[in-house]
Amino acid sequence: MTVTRREMLAATAAALAAPLVAPAPAGAAGAAQAAQAARMAPKFFTAPEFALLDELSDLIIPTDAHSPGARVAGVATFIDFRLSESLDTDQQAKWHSGLAAVDTLSQELHGKAFLQGTPEQRLAVLTKMAAGEKDAKTLAEHFFQQLKGWTVRAYYSSKVGIHADQQYKGNVYQRGDYAGYDAT
Repeated sequence: MTVTRREMLAATAAALAAPLVAPAPAGAAGAAQAAQAARMAPKFFTAPEFALLDELSDLIIPTDAHSPGARVAGVATFIDFRLSESLDTDQQAKWHSGLAAVDTLSQELHGKAFLQGTPEQRLAVLTKMAAGEKDAKTLAEHFFQQLKGWTVRAYYSSKVGIHADQQYKGNVYQRGDYAGYDAT
């Protein structure tokens, strides 16, 4: 049996690509779950840090009657991705130490880690951090400034923030007050 050059290249390419292709879970639901898990797996943060960031961002921009919150918009995933691609190691270190400072403050106030606290205790920690926002002195207060800025930026650059919250409709002709000048 002779093997042509073309067949050899095809077999080699298939052998090299096989480890890169993971078997899909059974059914459409399994495929959707696998895709969701891949999207949600943190790239920069540890799993506990990511969970803490996700909760903090959702406390800053919660779901309400007007629009979904930061969790639905994927704010933590956006921040995680941006930091995973960053070459600024100082910025990355600030995020790690800032999240640790949140847990430390929670320990001081309530004797437990932030995510172990009740919703009221979590809100109290966030409120304490925000109280010093204008004249930040502690690491947690400095971190709150950074956390809030990145959360707002990530939320309002997401599809949820643009379309659901801001109700942006795209390039459409505006009628009524403030519609602009009609040059015709």
